Amino acid sequence: MSAAYVIGIGMVPFGKFPQRTVVDLAWPAVKAAIKDSGIDPRRIDAAFCGTTFGGMMTGQRVLGHIGLSGIPVTNIENACSSSSSALRQAVSTVRAGQHDVVLVLGVEKLTKFGGGTLPLEMEDWDVSQGMMMPALYAMRAKRYMHDYELSPEQLAGVSVKNRKNGALNPDAQMREPVTIEQVLASRPVADPFTLLQCCPTGDGAAALIVASEKIAAQLGNRAIKVLASDLTSGRFTPGYRDMTIPEITVRGAHEAYEEAGFGPEDIDVAEVHDAFSIAELLYYEAFGFCGRGEAGRMISDSETEINGRIAVNPSGGLLAKGHPIGATGAAQAVEIVRQLRGEAGARQVEGARIGLSHATGGGITGFDHGACAIHIFARA
Repeated sequence: MSAAYVIGIGMVPFGKFPQRTVVDLAWPAVKAAIKDSGIDPRRIDAAFCGTTFGGMMTGQRVLGHIGLSGIPVTNIENACSSSSSALRQAVSTVRAGQHDVVLVLGVEKLTKFGGGTLPLEMEDWDVSQGMMMPALYAMRAKRYMHDYELSPEQLAGVSVKNRKNGALNPDAQMREPVTIEQVLASRPVADPFTLLQCCPTGDGAAALIVASEKIAAQLGNRAIKVLASDLTSGRFTPGYRDMTIPEITVRGAHEAYEEAGFGPEDIDVAEVHDAFSIAELLYYEAFGFCGRGEAGRMISDSETEINGRIAVNPSGGLLAKGHPIGATGAAQAVEIVRQLRGEAGARQVEGARIGLSHATGGGITGFDHGACAIHIFARA
């Protein structure tokens, strides 16, 4: 297959913007990505739009607003993996030679729900019995703390690190650093989580332009190659399953590493799905950044700081950057491209050459998660 490259990126700052429509959130990110690419927008062959609650024909509504109508537009819903799934489809069509230039958009407006946890599907058995995402992750945290003697301070350390990173990111929703004491003293949500260990909901949008090698070669050395683009869905497991092992991510990581021809030791920077503090720690192990039970040591030893052994969530992650779910996967990819270009400013990971983005989505009875999209990128 042909190679695929990211040639343009754009996003809007994440936050709470109840006065803006979905279209108003999205079109500036699209225009920023087109401008960043330097390509004539008339050369865009197709578009993939990821959103969960954006409503019918979101992609067409956004693109029609800025005069990009008439091209094939596909709208993708895959929960928190929606826009990373859209990115995967764009990469696949470019690699297959079907299109030369493809737009990827992720957008979400969660303020329309007025706050609280995300609405889930009541037909699902667990949801109908009262299961919510904070409770699900809290059970994972309690089990991991029991099995591996993870301390409350180590768990809170994830939020401290990511809030510190978010303070360096002008696109982050939460830009105030916090201390361990502040995290632990914040309002209880679901034991052991306090409020500052749960990602904020909000609104936002991010976009990327994906192009063929022929097009990328015309644009100099700012193009970032997509080494791996993996999407997998959860496997139904009746009865007991170990909640401290994110099976879908373990499997997806193996597939992505095999496709890229690199392993965990080669990753310089990663954006992982830290919807709750425990999630980031579980993903250290799922991606092979450390062994089983060693995630607490990694956070205590500052191995995942911006200047650590492997920088994880330099953007601030979901805990600080925010989590407008349909926009998250695209925004993670935007951050990795910035890092590999050396354009991340105060949060730049020195010498970053290979980066990884990871978004999981959907709580379903009997599944670890419903979907998981992983991308590995390299500086050309």
